[in-house]
Amino acid sequence: MLDNFTFENPQFFWLLLLLPIAAAWYFWKRNKQLPELKISSVKGFKAKPSLLPLLRHGLFLLRLLALALLITAMARPRTTDVSTKTTSTQGIDIVLAIDVSGSMLARDLKPNRLEALKGVAAEFIKGRPSDRIGLVVYAGESFTKTPVTSDKAIVLSALADIEFNTALENGTAIGMGLATAVNRLKDSKAKSKVIILLTDGVNNAGFIDPKIASELAVEYKIKTYTIGVGTNGMALSPVAVMPNGQFQYGLAQVEIDEKLLQEVAHVTGGKYFRATNNEKLESIYEEIDSLEKTEVEELKYTNYEENFRPLLLLAGLLLIMELFLRFTVFRSFI
Repeated sequence: MLDNFTFENPQFFWLLLLLPIAAAWYFWKRNKQLPELKISSVKGFKAKPSLLPLLRHGLFLLRLLALALLITAMARPRTTDVSTKTTSTQGIDIVLAIDVSGSMLARDLKPNRLEALKGVAAEFIKGRPSDRIGLVVYAGESFTKTPVTSDKAIVLSALADIEFNTALENGTAIGMGLATAVNRLKDSKAKSKVIILLTDGVNNAGFIDPKIASELAVEYKIKTYTIGVGTNGMALSPVAVMPNGQFQYGLAQVEIDEKLLQEVAHVTGGKYFRATNNEKLESIYEEIDSLEKTEVEELKYTNYEENFRPLLLLAGLLLIMELFLRFTVFRSFI
């Protein structure tokens, strides 16, 4: 509660050291403050005991308290209210190019490759509030799921809707997926343009060579991070479709064209990663997140509220009270 309470001129508190000195001086001189009358006997005086002689010391206490309040007011107590506004002047435009071929349903990642990717990608998107993000999906062909946008709710909703779709031609058209992502970013005015391309296979479909697509990315200064998804060796993958429409699973060889993915990443200035399990996939997105930082400017606004005025009013009230009592109730003692 007191974290935002400060004093602009705290050096004035040194004056408080004078108050104990003034008090010591007052009580040392108190016996000489009243006139003395020497008589041989007081037997003839009958007076009731009175508290007024003792209470008159309260006048001095009122004055000390008023001085303490004045010194505190001179120190300028005030409360500060700090608000911050974060702005990004130079954001990053990012396109996630996601392989949605049937092999992405393999269960070497839990619950399968596609669902594992969607969970990690969602956290990645939530952690990029200042950037614009788009989605491209591809199998044997490719299309834009979401154009580059700053509306994260739309992107997250579109990501959640991604699933294996038999309407797409079967296969893995890495070149077309990359080319579609480049097309979404080529006219961007962002400081940095990035593609994160994920696949679990080899380029076996489409009419655009991945090397040609990577040259387009270089021409438009688009950095590409490539991720190969799948364990080393065999993985439980869809091998057939049963009469009820469900997939039949069996062990299949994991085949990823790592050489191609490494070349695409190297040519465009990006980096290649291999995700063999859920934890590795998550760490890859965390590394990409750390590599692509957005310049963020934080503006702080400070509002000061001065609190010395009530102290001045109270000190003035105490001084007026002291003067009033001095010249009325305690007049005979002065």
